[in-house]
Amino acid sequence: MEKQCLECSAKVVGRIDKKFCDDACRNAFNNRVHKDSKNLIRNTNNRLRKNYRVLETLNPDQKTKTSRAKLIELGFDFKYFTSIYTTKAGKIYYFVYNQGYLPLEGDYYALVKREG
Repeated sequence: MEKQCLECSAKVVGRIDKKFCDDACRNAFNNRVHKDSKNLIRNTNNRLRKNYRVLETLNPDQKTKTSRAKLIELGFDFKYFTSIYTTKAGKIYYFVYNQGYLPLEGDYYALVKREG
């Protein structure tokens, strides 16, 4: 029985477990199959990257304070962060990689940079 490429239906020659006629068809097939999950990951990573750049721009000296309005004005999205750190005193810091922020009173945020 002749095997056909899963992408282009051309004849597949070679190993009995081979599914594609060449690398281009294999890549095209896998890109099409995984398109939705790749878009989700790409969009999430883009938002995290944007948040990181905003925090890095507003916090050049490792520790500062800014307003919620300024963060939003620069395109910061509070739904996207990579980790949460709770201090012994119960304060909750949100981090985008090594750049963090702590909600303060009056719609202000303390910005910090974690070393290491």
